[in-house]
Amino acid sequence: MTRAPDCDDKTLPDPVEPTMPVEPTMPASPSPLADYQLGGVIGRGGMGEVFAARDLRIGREVAIKRMLTAEPTADALARFQREARIQARLDHPAIVPVHELGADAEGRPYFTMKRLAGVTLNKVIASPTASLQRLLRAFVDVCLAIELAHTKGVIHRDLKPSNIMVGDYGEVYVLDWGVARVVADQADEPAGIAIPTFDGGTAAGTLLGTPGYMAPEQIRDEAVGPAADVYALGSILFEIITREPLHPRGVAALITTLEPAKAPSLRHPERAIPPELDAACIEALALVAAQRPTAGRLGERIQRYLDGDRDHERRRLLAAEQLARARVALVAGARAEAMRAGGRALALDPESADAAALVSQLMLEPPTALPPELRAEIVASEVADVQRHARRSKFAFLSGIILLPLGLIAGIESWPVVIGFSALALLLAAAAWSLQRRPERRLYQMMTYAAGNALLIAVIGRFCGPFIFVPAVASVITMSMMAYPVFARRARIMTGAILAGWLTPVAFEQLGVLEKTWSVANGVISSTSHSIDLSGAGALALVFGSGFGTIVIAGTMASAHTRAQLDARTKLESQAWHLRQLLPRSR
Repeated sequence: MTRAPDCDDKTLPDPVEPTMPVEPTMPASPSPLADYQLGGVIGRGGMGEVFAARDLRIGREVAIKRMLTAEPTADALARFQREARIQARLDHPAIVPVHELGADAEGRPYFTMKRLAGVTLNKVIASPTASLQRLLRAFVDVCLAIELAHTKGVIHRDLKPSNIMVGDYGEVYVLDWGVARVVADQADEPAGIAIPTFDGGTAAGTLLGTPGYMAPEQIRDEAVGPAADVYALGSILFEIITREPLHPRGVAALITTLEPAKAPSLRHPERAIPPELDAACIEALALVAAQRPTAGRLGERIQRYLDGDRDHERRRLLAAEQLARARVALVAGARAEAMRAGGRALALDPESADAAALVSQLMLEPPTALPPELRAEIVASEVADVQRHARRSKFAFLSGIILLPLGLIAGIESWPVVIGFSALALLLAAAAWSLQRRPERRLYQMMTYAAGNALLIAVIGRFCGPFIFVPAVASVITMSMMAYPVFARRARIMTGAILAGWLTPVAFEQLGVLEKTWSVANGVISSTSHSIDLSGAGALALVFGSGFGTIVIAGTMASAHTRAQLDARTKLESQAWHLRQLLPRSR
């Protein structure tokens, strides 16, 4: 599509303020239109037309804007000259350069300029394929062009998407400088100045600008400065961000322009509008002109956002590469490398749901096969648990020696049994102490330790029969042994060993190998000790003392085991909670 400045299919602004010297007629151009090969009309307005042409002298494509009449009014001619001269004095890549100003053979004024190819910004905004980054880059170019105009004392006064063209190769042009004002000229506005119509065109009237893009001071007919263009830029930015106009079409826009603008994020909360763009847009749309930034500062803010957004895009690409590497490593069984790569992906792009899911899986789901490094850490943790439990077991075995003084009080009938029990308790205490020092003992050594515990149960049964407190002691020892990971993984074997320690003496008694320590007759179970005298007060002291010691030892060990579990659970849940805070929350 080809389009020239200050011309569309609607109506062109006609009279304007005479901000430059006006001559009643235009002198003949030294380069008449005979030097141009004219093409078709590419735009027409109320007082002029624009057509494509080729400069035959140097062979370049141009656009020629020519007045429709050879006898224009003084105001019309002034405006035509002003437009050409303003564009010519604003040397910027986003402002169409003017090559020549003159009159044709019939006396009709014209000027030549660069021919453009592209589409207007409003069509780009309406395109579903146009990215926000592309639109914002074009917007920054417009801001810089308007800032240059302001430094030259020129105010555009009719900025809108249809007056901005985006070229085929990314170039951007600000069009239609016909109603621009030169600040240095203090001439009054002439009667019948231009007002754009509500459908986007321009007609004679009393206001300058297009409703929906005009600043509040333009509507209130106050003094208009560069801030009026900044308000129009804010309206354009709003349209770029939300893909819809800030104000309604028609006369309603004149009313809403005088009200505080609603932030793009409030108008469309579902769009997740970046806060930097939100704030820049609202600042440019301030009702008070002095509170708006300059066009250059507005462009700088958008450029800073684009620079950060480009960096964010680069980080997302790097995150995608790390995520792909993590998945390959996970499939290959290199879990540590997968975790490192997944962590890097999440650090590069904290909003990546895929990276968060992978890291969560690696952190919270146990692997089917433990990596060597993790296995080593688990073994180290188990070693620490064994040391703690061995320390408690050492004191528990030593407390078993209390049976010796209790046996002395009651009266000892078989010293070999009592001495054997005490020696076995001391040996098991020594084994626990050795296990505390060297918890990495081999399996056969641990099994020997388990066999010693089973033998201890068997010896205890000889003191007062298998039914008084032997099951309670056996339960305490079983619970204690299950605190060792090596025994917990072989729970059936360990439980069978303790059961064997309890029932083997009973079987031997039934076979007559050992003297019987129990009997059942007339509904009464009797226990007899062949090692300690169970008559008198000493027997009560032995029974109650043994029961008391068993309960205390069981409670102490159970409490320690439960506290260790609670501490481990608290630590695990705390770590999981803190790790979850690192991951992006689902929207």
